[in-house]
Amino acid sequence: MKSRALLISLALTFGCKVSQNPGYSKSEVFLEDGVASWYGPGFHGKTTANGEKFDTNKPTAAHRTLPFGTMIRVANSTNGKSVVVRINDRGPYSKNRIIDLSQAAAKEIDMIEQGTAMVSLYLLGQEKEEIKVDDLKKPSFTVQIGSFSDQGEAFQKASEFEDGWIKKAKVKGKFVYRVYLGKFTSAEAARKRKNSFSTSTGFVKQIEN
Repeated sequence: MKSRALLISLALTFGCKVSQNPGYSKSEVFLEDGVASWYGPGFHGKTTANGEKFDTNKPTAAHRTLPFGTMIRVANSTNGKSVVVRINDRGPYSKNRIIDLSQAAAKEIDMIEQGTAMVSLYLLGQEKEEIKVDDLKKPSFTVQIGSFSDQGEAFQKASEFEDGWIKKAKVKGKFVYRVYLGKFTSAEAARKRKNSFSTSTGFVKQIEN
């Protein structure tokens, strides 16, 4: 039921439609078309936005808003090749790109040499391993350092921090883009992160898992 609710929620959020692509499940949901890029060796071993170590040899990807653990099929519009990736990072921060693929994923759809490719994204669901009962019982905390009406400014701010991430929210009928730093299991850990840099606007905020 949770997986189905997620599909419905994301479909409403993104204005999605059910994919009619032959050879794939009818539950597959089209998300968006746009430019994909890839990132590789320079980031290998670094911490991703969801806290795991980035492995350029695994099929993962960075997306600005999709929940961590979401499974996406990325289809290269030029050659028809596709790859299934798991979202574990935030980005890309270039305004004209919609997803950043690991090197392994980029190889699967033959876009290494070009660096970028026009793609279509299809929602497949979430990994069950990403959601644990124990995790749902624990509160999470983050540090909010800004709120922007301009999406590009928000992504630029988030890119200044290794653990920066964005969440879109609707306030008084208008969309804003809130910039956060990290996710922590205690308010004290979040306060330590806040105190690690100089800002007069940052504050600790409890969030949903």
